[in-house]
Amino acid sequence: MVSPETLPTLPPALDYFGVAVFALTGALAAARDRHDIITFWFFAVVTGIGGGTLRDLLMDAPVFWIGDPTYLGIGLAAALAVWFAAPHLERAKTLIWLDAVGLGGYAVIGAGKAMALGVNPFVSIAMGVLTACFGGVIRDVLAVQPSALLKREITISAALLAAASYVALDVAGLPPLIAGIIGAVLGFGLRAGAIHYGWALPAFGAKREPRET
Repeated sequence: MVSPETLPTLPPALDYFGVAVFALTGALAAARDRHDIITFWFFAVVTGIGGGTLRDLLMDAPVFWIGDPTYLGIGLAAALAVWFAAPHLERAKTLIWLDAVGLGGYAVIGAGKAMALGVNPFVSIAMGVLTACFGGVIRDVLAVQPSALLKREITISAALLAAASYVALDVAGLPPLIAGIIGAVLGFGLRAGAIHYGWALPAFGAKREPRET
């Protein structure tokens, strides 16, 4: 059992930011199906805390939001913000870009917490990827939408880059905050390139172009 006194090395404000970004995507998913404000709040909270909750359960660590009602307040604030702003937004595009921001940031946050709790660096990378991706999976399941993880898009790879970069720089001795910023920017940059330029990894069984002779 991990000691509750063990603290993450990244500032708690970054965790609030990551939850807020994903909470906004959850509320946007609720807006797409014209749900009521309580369902907006539910989608926001579950999407925001989903990945971190699974991470903490797998590491046998205290679940991060149980003792801090701020996370529920963040979900409510996100729900209200989307409730009033959604009619003026291009919702699908906003959701995709917010998801890209959250992906890089939350991958670093998840990896950072695992490293702070003494988890093996390679497992810490996996915890970062899980933290970044699982909330979006829950959101898409609740909204009965195809998950971006099942499409030929660079999503998991971006989370992997962010988490691995953070862990590598942390092990190399860089201050956690600097390592976190670099990791998050790299993860976001890869995901942004995939969105804007249509980057994708080769798919299994994809036919190659015949070579000219």
